[in-house]
This record gives sequence, structure tokens and C-alpha cells, in this order.
Amino acid sequence: MTSAASAVTITNRDVNEMKISVIEGATKQDHILAGGKALGGVCEKGCIIRLNDGETDEYELEGPEVVSIEGGFLYYDGSESGNAPQGGAVQPARPGRN
Repeated sequence: MTSAASAVTITNRDVNEMKISVIEGATKQDHILAGGKALGGVCEKGCIIRLNDGETDEYELEGPEVVSIEGGFLYYDGSESGNAPQGGAVQPARPGRN
């Protein structure tokens, strides 16, 4: 069993709600994330995150990562272990494979 500590946390920093689809293997779960809210405990074994059903807004995550939505894009904030990108820079999450 995988713990929530190895899961992804997504924060919506936009004011508008965002539909988030979490695709893990053959399983897809949709979530509506209100502006300013966070969704945790998802993507425990690696997954694809899709924003607003857009196949071009698709990101591959491996966990345990902390990401945020800003301006309709997903950005990498760090990992649950505290390993942040060098220099504290905000980096876009890796785009998923089409």
C-alpha cells in the first residue's frame, strides 16, 4: 500500500475553478478544484494530470511532488521531501507524452 506521503499535492492559485483529471494507468478520476484550494493524496504511483480536459494541457508526474496551477498551467513547486529546483525557480511540470 502506498502512503499519502508519496502522493502529489496540487494547489489552484488561480481564482477560477479548474477541472483536473488524474489518470493512473487505466483509471481516470476527475476533480473540480476551486480557486485557492488544494488537492492532496492523488497520483500515488505516478500519473498523468490533465487540466480542463485539454490533451495539450497534460503533465506527467512521478510523485511525491508539489505542483500548482497558475494562469491555466501546471508548475512544479517542489517535492514532499523538500527538494526544490535549484535557485528556487518555478519550473513548468514535464509535459505528458501524447
